[in-house]
Amino acid sequence: MNSMKRYNIKTTSGSTEYIDILQEMDDAYHVRFTRNNNGYIKTSEETITRHLFNICLQTGYLYPMTESPAA
Repeated sequence: MNSMKRYNIKTTSGSTEYIDILQEMDDAYHVRFTRNNNGYIKTSEETITRHLFNICLQTGYLYPMTESPAA
């Protein structure tokens, strides 16, 4: 499956943050977090539970990306 899903992360700073779902598992997601703060890009990979991911969507902390983060 080659359709990686990307979600914005709600931030209060001037940085752009998003996650890419790299792999779906039975009860979790393997994701890559990316933070772009004035051209300084930091990435990390983590596994988060589906339950936590769904709570983040419901509360608006995560929301589907509609534009490219290349700003």
